[in-house]
Amino acid sequence: MTTEFAYPVVPSRFPAGEDPVKRGQILDGAKQVFMKMGFDAASMNDVTREAGVSKGTIYVYFQSKEDLFAALIEREKGLFTEALRDILADSHDIEEGLRRFAHAFVHQIIETDMIPAMRTLLGVVDRMPGLCRRFLSNAPSNARSVLEAFIRQQVDKGVLKTEDPDLAARQFIDLATGTFFKQRLFGEMIETPTREDRDRVIDSAVSVFLCAYGTGSCSKPR
Repeated sequence: MTTEFAYPVVPSRFPAGEDPVKRGQILDGAKQVFMKMGFDAASMNDVTREAGVSKGTIYVYFQSKEDLFAALIEREKGLFTEALRDILADSHDIEEGLRRFAHAFVHQIIETDMIPAMRTLLGVVDRMPGLCRRFLSNAPSNARSVLEAFIRQQVDKGVLKTEDPDLAARQFIDLATGTFFKQRLFGEMIETPTREDRDRVIDSAVSVFLCAYGTGSCSKPR
């Protein structure tokens, strides 16, 4: 007597529009096109050529160029947010967490395509205000929300004192990145800031922040 075993059937293909590898391939191609050409000049045909997919395939995943651009912004924002979340989770105290968070944020501003992407986003703000609101919204995939949650944890531990963690998070980000952000956004950053320049700005931001919100002794910025 033989016994037949029924093995589970593993689908060889994802349902239409749900293959994460194919979706990522399209977004990677779109990123190259939008960064090179800008939103208005880019077309879905340009994206299909860069991504190496058919026009039929791209419309299975994204209904329009606007939909594709929104998905790309959300992906890049989400990846950065998760990196910041991991940084804060691995930090042993408030100073280390704030300093590492700030350095990661400054690196993103100075050495990645975050600012060119923001310039593209600003170029469509009048026609796509909803997308810009999503980019800046205080949602779980927002860097400010991650820092706010960290600040709340520190308040619960008695390390910080504030009745408005959201405002505190906004202020720290502005303190640590404001100068670099504006210089990069408006093309005034001729040379990449040195590590010493970044340390000086970030150390001062941490000191000012802890003087305002810390429960310990307050020291002057270095």
